[in-house]
Amino acid sequence: MTPHITPSMTSLEDLAAACAGCDRCGLAAGRNRVVVSRGNPSARLMLIGEGPGQQEDETGRPFVGRAGQLLDRILASVDLDSDRDVYICNVVKCRPPENRRPTPAEMAACRPWLDAQIALVDPPLIVLAGATAVEGVLGIRGGISRLRGQWQPLDGRWCLPVFHPSYLLRNPSRQEGSPKWLTWQDMQDVKRRLQQLEEPTP
Repeated sequence: MTPHITPSMTSLEDLAAACAGCDRCGLAAGRNRVVVSRGNPSARLMLIGEGPGQQEDETGRPFVGRAGQLLDRILASVDLDSDRDVYICNVVKCRPPENRRPTPAEMAACRPWLDAQIALVDPPLIVLAGATAVEGVLGIRGGISRLRGQWQPLDGRWCLPVFHPSYLLRNPSRQEGSPKWLTWQDMQDVKRRLQQLEEPTP
């Protein structure tokens, strides 16, 4: 699906206001706050997760719970700052009940907001955290173990599926070949690509 911006969504501020009043799916009825984004709107890297959890629903900011704290440490391990170097958002902007996975219908209802975010931020690189983000953005279904580490094209951008930080919390081993070790390799690859983007063209 090609990202698009409606006439009333010409800025991220317009987008946030539109999301705040959204009732396109049933998730709106149970939310405390719409969770749109955090980080730098001018970043060359976007990270897209699944959806808000309880702490995100309470604060209105994505990835602020234990998984978000781990994400910040993962980014810092390759010298990326979550406030400076990344724009962070989710496939759905409202918390699914009991933190369940969002349904295809819920992801489709929220897709115009995500498309607008991608178009407005215009990042050359996108990290997709977890299988739900891969399905929601690329339409690819399947185990994240099979997809992670393989760059995928999206409308002139490149997307890299990685394990979701919540999965890494459940699999804490750092041994070679473990999910955490593989995520370290993936994020080093992201850092290399960002550095290549910054190199002057000969």
